[in-house]
Amino acid sequence: MSPEPVARPHPEPVVLDIGGDQGALIVYADVELIDTPIEVSPTGADGEKFHQHILERPIPSGTNYAAVFDKITEGSYTLWLHSQSRARDCKIVGGTVTEVDWRVEVGGPPAAT
Repeated sequence: MSPEPVARPHPEPVVLDIGGDQGALIVYADVELIDTPIEVSPTGADGEKFHQHILERPIPSGTNYAAVFDKITEGSYTLWLHSQSRARDCKIVGGTVTEVDWRVEVGGPPAAT
């Protein structure tokens, strides 16, 4: 786990800096991955990773566990979990939010939308 104090509820709103050629990515996960860093790298540039942690995000209808990335330049990306590629060719489009759902209870392998 991280030395950063991220393993706490984060009820504050998330503000995304997107527009032009900058998009955002939200990776939903199960509670077991709380405080786990999710890494992202441009497709074909596996050594250029950046990360965000899965955080607990309470909302009125329940709780989500998610990593939120903003200011990602439009393009194709690889998503990493525990140093293993988990999804390749995840498309980021400027001015939009791409959502990837890794929650087991919603079923199936991860898919980018």
